[in-house]
Amino acid sequence: MTAPPRVDDGEVLAQLDSLLPSLSPSEQRVGRVILEDPARAARLTITDLAGLASTSETTVIRLCRSIGVGSYPNLRIALATAAGRSGLDQGMPRSPDISPDDDVAAVVAKIGATHARAITETVANLDTAELESVVAAVVAARHVDVYGVAASGYVALDLQQKLHRIGLTAYAWSDPHMALPSAANLGPVDVAIGFSHSGTTIDTIDALAQAREVGARTVAVTNFERSPIVRVADHVLRTSVSETSLRSAAMASRIAALTVVDCLFLGVAQQRYATTVDALDRTRASVRSRHRSRR
Repeated sequence: MTAPPRVDDGEVLAQLDSLLPSLSPSEQRVGRVILEDPARAARLTITDLAGLASTSETTVIRLCRSIGVGSYPNLRIALATAAGRSGLDQGMPRSPDISPDDDVAAVVAKIGATHARAITETVANLDTAELESVVAAVVAARHVDVYGVAASGYVALDLQQKLHRIGLTAYAWSDPHMALPSAANLGPVDVAIGFSHSGTTIDTIDALAQAREVGARTVAVTNFERSPIVRVADHVLRTSVSETSLRSAAMASRIAALTVVDCLFLGVAQQRYATTVDALDRTRASVRSRHRSRR
């Protein structure tokens, strides 16, 4: 098995988030302790961290290797750096769960911090070389298929409407009985984009796999780099989101994915600048009569 690449100190938390589901149960416990409060974890001895995770020092070392930091001293340095960048020493934990004892103000503050962090870390960790490749593929595409179900379906629809507004042919499919036939009719001049926060959604994976089989360029937008959807994608655009136990498929995951959508859309719009401006002028004019005056 190939070892993960050495990660930048500021990216260690995003790397841990992404790899957490693929780690062993004992490594996951260590990872959760770290993600709950990275600033505190940076100050712990390896014995203390292992004790809080109800595991061994050997497991902590395995985790260090799994996430690409190599050793426990390197992990502590990386955590301190990441916590400092995020201002986590000053405030709330990285993955603030909603407690039964929280008042409304605390809930609002935790939600706001989680959403802001999702955007900041997604932008910081987005692979811009991959993004440039996807932008170029979409600009050259005859047709863009977009797949996503449940919460990811709304993100897929957002990309569809953005691309339609600038004159590109794009369709979002959330029903697998529609997505699969559409994917089967794609070809080498087309692009298929699948949104799955978990990277494990069978309907989205199958549609993307079908598109790849017929030669279309495939793109996965997901939070987890070791997930099944990555295996059927030519390009991967990764979000960086920490979820909470009460809020599976929380708004933070959609906000992060929508951030990627905006980056992709504006990249495409920039490459087609003159055409985009004309298309936006026409589409704005077409709906102007559908708005009431503010007076």
